[in-house]
Amino acid sequence: MTLQCDIVTQDKLLYSGEVDAVIAPSTEGEIGILQDHTPLLTTLDIGVLRVRKAEEEEVFTIAGGVLEVSGNIVTVLADVGERLEEIDLERAREAKERAETLLREGPALGTDAYLQIQAALRRSQLRMDAVRRYRRKQRMPAAPREES
Repeated sequence: MTLQCDIVTQDKLLYSGEVDAVIAPSTEGEIGILQDHTPLLTTLDIGVLRVRKAEEEEVFTIAGGVLEVSGNIVTVLADVGERLEEIDLERAREAKERAETLLREGPALGTDAYLQIQAALRRSQLRMDAVRRYRRKQRMPAAPREES
């Protein structure tokens, strides 16, 4: 028996399927959910959420939300989320640079705007870190060596 896992954002279903484990960034730290887990409702932090089945692992970035475990069903309602494969690294770099520029101009901003820019900076940094850590590197064939 496995877990049924559904990962949903406000605008789309990111994942639905049977998995062996869910590893999520809760506000209390990273948590792991396995079969027959105790019922749980927890808030999620910004971070990487992973689902494992056999030797395969799928990776998502999320920013906030809730995770519920009921029976062998794990439901993730993420405020913001995307699959690792969907992350555009260049776009994340540009967003990070924009946010850093706006934060340097901080005193002219209202508190709400400042907090929104800080959150945007954290999300862009998360995307960049997740790509570096989890995206499988495409191996390039070695260039032929010239014999001397």
